Amino acid sequence: MINKISTLAAQGTPFLLISDFKAEQLLVYTLDELEKEDIDFSMTPTAQIDQSTLKKSPLDYISYKKGFDTIIEHIKAGETYLLNYTCETPIVCDLTLQEIYQKAHAKFKLRFKESFVCFSPERFIKIENDTISTYPMKGTIDASIENAEEKILNDEKEMAEHIMVVDLLRNDLGIVASDIRVENFRYIDQLHTGEKTLLQVSSKITGQLPKAWRQEFGSIITSLLPAGSITGTPKKSTLKIIQEVETHNRGFFTGIFGFFDGQDFDSAVMIRFIEKRKEGYLYKSGGGITLDSKADLEYQEMLDKIYLP
Repeated sequence: MINKISTLAAQGTPFLLISDFKAEQLLVYTLDELEKEDIDFSMTPTAQIDQSTLKKSPLDYISYKKGFDTIIEHIKAGETYLLNYTCETPIVCDLTLQEIYQKAHAKFKLRFKESFVCFSPERFIKIENDTISTYPMKGTIDASIENAEEKILNDEKEMAEHIMVVDLLRNDLGIVASDIRVENFRYIDQLHTGEKTLLQVSSKITGQLPKAWRQEFGSIITSLLPAGSITGTPKKSTLKIIQEVETHNRGFFTGIFGFFDGQDFDSAVMIRFIEKRKEGYLYKSGGGITLDSKADLEYQEMLDKIYLP
């Protein structure tokens, strides 16, 4: 599949790419192939049609804190410095995956058959005119809190977490590109969740790809996976800890999807993710844990990210 990605890119053939979290499942569809598949996607911001609600039955706080405490012990042992800890939450929603996809207000949307839907606010990488850019999103606060923007930008824990993920992604881009730069550090995005508005902190990092990058695009994209912003640092040891503490299989959650238009590429991290199972819907969400993290606040952030936009 890596060779297919490179071949299609070198030929200038448009395609949709979908990868699971660990890049163990890579799915590639040309436009002709997409016509035969039950797949919808959008790479441009969409307007909200109307608000919908869901009922959630989250993991209890005691169980969440057990995993959280294990992560903190690994941090104290120097085995990780930042780990994105995620949970799955059973939800009840009377909408189909197709209806959720159609109604969702998001920068990036994907519905994969009757398997899952995501409506992501976070871009993974964008390649335009041989420049590769990535946009890590780390740091969340309820916009209704007094002086919310000032508080999130001045919070030492959030600053440390953001710096770590920016450093990780600078290194990741350095594997495939040169002249790595942080062009915009810690700017604010607004996310409307239906129940509330959240502020999230992002940065923009860029680098220059070689002119012949399309011929090697399969290797380039897989070398950047799993996405650093939803893994942690250092990546290799943090992945092992994620497997230890998380009680669910991420699957395509926190993977990526992207579209190559024949010349350039844009993509998103698959967060804000609803998976359909026989017993119903599961919503997967989480957040970054550092040594300064507070379990109750991280638990609330995980809950705040369960919504229909």
